[in-house]
Amino acid sequence: MVTRSGDVMVLRRNRLTIPWWVSLLGVLARWVGRAAWWFLRRPRTVAVVVGAVWVRSEFGWSGLLTPVVLGLAASAVWRWRHPASWWLWCGGPVLGWWRQIVVYRRAWREAMTLCGLAKTFDHRPVVPGLLSVRCDEALDIVTIRMLRGQSPSEFQKVTEKLAYAFGRRHGRVYAERLEDPPNRSGRYAWAWRLVDRVRFRDRPTVVYLVLVRTDALRSIVAPFPAPEVPDFTALPLARREDLRIWCLHLLATHVLIGGATRRGKGSVLWSLVRALSGGIASGLVRLWVIDPKGGMEFAMGRPLFARFASESFEAMADLLDEAVAVMRERQQRLAGVVRVHTPTSADPLVVVVIDEMAALTAYLQDGDLKKRIANSLGLLLSQGAGVGVLVVAALQDPRKEVLPFRDLFPTRIALGLTEDSQVDMVLGDGARARGARADQMPRWAKGVGYVILDGTPDPLRVRFSFITDDHIREMAGTHPAPVEAADILAQVGRETAPEPRRPSPRPRSKPLLPKALLDALDPHQRRDGETE
Repeated sequence: MVTRSGDVMVLRRNRLTIPWWVSLLGVLARWVGRAAWWFLRRPRTVAVVVGAVWVRSEFGWSGLLTPVVLGLAASAVWRWRHPASWWLWCGGPVLGWWRQIVVYRRAWREAMTLCGLAKTFDHRPVVPGLLSVRCDEALDIVTIRMLRGQSPSEFQKVTEKLAYAFGRRHGRVYAERLEDPPNRSGRYAWAWRLVDRVRFRDRPTVVYLVLVRTDALRSIVAPFPAPEVPDFTALPLARREDLRIWCLHLLATHVLIGGATRRGKGSVLWSLVRALSGGIASGLVRLWVIDPKGGMEFAMGRPLFARFASESFEAMADLLDEAVAVMRERQQRLAGVVRVHTPTSADPLVVVVIDEMAALTAYLQDGDLKKRIANSLGLLLSQGAGVGVLVVAALQDPRKEVLPFRDLFPTRIALGLTEDSQVDMVLGDGARARGARADQMPRWAKGVGYVILDGTPDPLRVRFSFITDDHIREMAGTHPAPVEAADILAQVGRETAPEPRRPSPRPRSKPLLPKALLDALDPHQRRDGETE
C-alpha cells in the first residue's frame, strides 16, 4: 500500500486482518498440542493419575487408600528381604521420578545457563535436555542429551560447578553407561538379551552426570572376607560410592598407588595382602616385599612374605635382580606356549610390593645402586606382567624425576594428594577434569581415593578397607608363606633370620700397575706356586 504525504511517498505492508475467533482457536490448538506432547512423554505418570481417578470414582476413598497401604506394606517387606532388587525396580525409579521433578527440572535451565552449557541458536537460547534421573542407595544418575556441537569434555570441565549447582559436593560425568550388560542365563535369557540390547545400546548423543546424594564412604570399611582361592581378576579391596564392592583386576597388570603421608596407602597395600592371603598359604602367590622405612610398615606381617628386605638397599637391589631372573626364566619357558601366565602352586604368581618407591628411585645416595634398581624396575614393569611377575608400588611424590616410568603402570590409584597437578601425574592427563578431586580430600577421608583401570578413562571413587594390627597378626599366624618349595621362590625369610647380604655382582676393578712391577715393589709378594 502506497501513501503520499506531500512530496514523500511511504510504503506500508498490507495488514492481514484475522478474526478474533481464529486467533483463539490457534491458541487453544497450541495448548492442546503441548498437553498431548507432555502426556506422551510421561506415560507412567498419566497412567497412575488416570487409574487413581477411576478407582476413586468407582470405589471411593476407601477403595483408593486400601491398595496404597497394601502396596506400601509389600514394598517395606521387599526392601527388608532384598534391598538390592528393591532399589533397582521400585525405590530407585520412584525416587528418581520425584527428584527429577522437584530438584532437577525446577532449576535445570538456570543451572545449564550459569554453568556455561547453554547455547544460542537462531537468536534463541537452547539448553541440553534432561532425559531421566535414576537413583540408587547413594547416587543420582542424570541422563543428559547434549546439544549439537557439544562433546562430553565440555560437561567434564564443569563437573564441579554442576555438582554444587544441584546442592551436591561430589560429581562426575561419564560418556558411556556406567555398568556393563549382565550375563543372562536360563529359559528366558534370549528375551532379556533383547531388552539389554536396547537398554545398553551405544548413545553418543548423551552423557551421564553422577551426583553423590548420600556419601557412603564416610564410614570406615571393615575388612572383606579373604577367599581361600583368590580370584586374581576380582580381588575385593574397597567399597564404591554406590555401596557395591570394588574389585581389583591384578592379573597381568602393575599397580601404582599415589598419596600424601597419612592418607591411607597402608590400607590399600594391606587390603591387597589380605585378599591374597589364601593364595599365600596354598603357595599360589609369593609376595616379595621391599620396605625402605626399616620395616615399620610390613615387618609385622613378615611370615606372609616369601622375600623381605627392609634394611639394606643392596638386599633390595638383589631382590629386584632375582625377580628379573624369574621373569627371564619364565619368558624362555613359556615363549610360544601361552601369552599370559596362569598362576599355579608349582609356578606361582610373584607380586613385588614396594612401599615408598621414591626412596629407591630418587633419594638413594649410591648412584650405581640407584641405576641398578632403576634398570631392574624398568625391565619388570615393561615385561613382567605377562609372565606373572607383578609390581605394586606406593609413593608420595609422583613427579617424573621421582618416578620416571610411571606410565608403565596400567592400574593407578590416587589417594589424598597435596596439589591439583599431582592428580594428573598419578591418574593421567585430564583425570582431574573428569572428576578425580584427589587434592580436595577432607581430613576424615583416609583410605578414600580414585581408581583408574587400563583402557577406562573415567575415575571411580572408592574407600579401601581398614586393616588393624590385630588383623595383620591374625593373617600372619593363619596364612604364613610355605617354607618348603623346590624353585627359586623358596627363599622364605622368617622374623629371626637376617636379611640376605650378597656381594655386589659388579666385576672387581683391575690394578692400574702391571703384575711384574707390583712384584718388584713388594719383595714379600708370594709368587705362583709358592707355599709358606
